[in-house]
Amino acid sequence: MTLNEYLSNVTGYGILATADREGRVDAAIYSKPHTLKDGTLAFIMRDHLTYHNISENPHANYLFIEDGPGYRGIRLFLKKVREENDPALADKMTRRHLTPEEDRARGPKYVVCFSLEKILPLIGSGSPGIDTP
Repeated sequence: MTLNEYLSNVTGYGILATADREGRVDAAIYSKPHTLKDGTLAFIMRDHLTYHNISENPHANYLFIEDGPGYRGIRLFLKKVREENDPALADKMTRRHLTPEEDRARGPKYVVCFSLEKILPLIGSGSPGIDTP
């Protein structure tokens, strides 16, 4: 199974962990990343702490926990490679359903793209059985 297939077909929830330039760590609930044609992974971000951290320190970790019993999922080790400040692209990629007024009230959105440096299972250090893009 490819990472894109996994992310498209497995339900659960994700946590994106970032740190600022001084190493102060933050974690936030995030939807599954979008897999782009060039193999990068993209998250839609608002101008909050996670966005500020990733602007100072390009490294992040995304923890995806599958729905169901037990502890199944994956850990993605990421590095920011670029940012798209295209509101139309961010709107196209947004999965939440807010009214246009609610969306504007929450502030601008950014498409932040990451290379995948490593993928591990949720628990342990073996292979998760998922091919990288």
